[in-house]
Amino acid sequence: MTAAPTAAAVAPPVLDLTRLTRRYGTLTAVDDVGLRLPAGARHAVIGPNGAGKTTLLNLIAGTDRPDRGTIALNGTDITRTPTAGRSRLGIARSFQQPSVIADLSVLDNIVLAGWPHHPKRRGAWRSPSRYRLHTASAGLHLETVGLAHLAHRPASTLSHGQRRMLDLAAALAGDPRLLLLDEPAAGLTDDDIGRLLGILDALPSSVAVILVEHHVEVVAQVASTVTVLAAGRVLVTGPTQEALAHPEVREAYRGTGAETGPAAEPGREAGAAAPHEGAGTADPSGAPTRG
Repeated sequence: MTAAPTAAAVAPPVLDLTRLTRRYGTLTAVDDVGLRLPAGARHAVIGPNGAGKTTLLNLIAGTDRPDRGTIALNGTDITRTPTAGRSRLGIARSFQQPSVIADLSVLDNIVLAGWPHHPKRRGAWRSPSRYRLHTASAGLHLETVGLAHLAHRPASTLSHGQRRMLDLAAALAGDPRLLLLDEPAAGLTDDDIGRLLGILDALPSSVAVILVEHHVEVVAQVASTVTVLAAGRVLVTGPTQEALAHPEVREAYRGTGAETGPAAEPGREAGAAAPHEGAGTADPSGAPTRG
């Protein structure tokens, strides 16, 4: 008698990209990309500048639309679902440049980010009764990222590293099922990178993560699998160490400033600024460039 398949065996992937393509005029930023991730995956997307990494995250998050291909979340086609709808379905993201509302307090940034996902979200988010419902959970997210002591300061007063942590807390406030992280370690100090790694390590196993990152030690510690993009196309997808060492990957980086590929120097690409120098990524973040 054949055993019945388990729920895990028949569950659809949390994310299924099929032949995803995005063009801007004559430039093909994402070219026929396919990717299937199981629930709880820890996956990195790497590649030289202009490879299409940020564009791929934009397509998944819904801030950009593909010219061809499909995007499925937990077996449901969301290719034409608006960004807000995808957020309600459990997709959250951070950005290359931290997305914070400078005029609001640190706490209110998180309250506002979590409000659309709260079961009692009807009514104005700043009405006294509704506001009190949201502040407790918002405070917990600030504790997670080490910003609880700054809860009532204006977000405009935060340092770059603190803004990155606030951006991450805002993404976590929606209790995501799929978390998209775009260069979360860019410009962070070593201490901040350690905190970031601790936060990601503590995420529930049910949360899948897609990480775009230049810091190789972050990729190696967070991701169990890696997709390498070059000129918008997938070069390699596989276990992290195998993908990083693949000859095609090293060749793709040649002449880009990372002469021997992602293994050129533990911690960053050759020629990149050290984390404490506050340097961001050279990858452009908006269309029509490839990130």
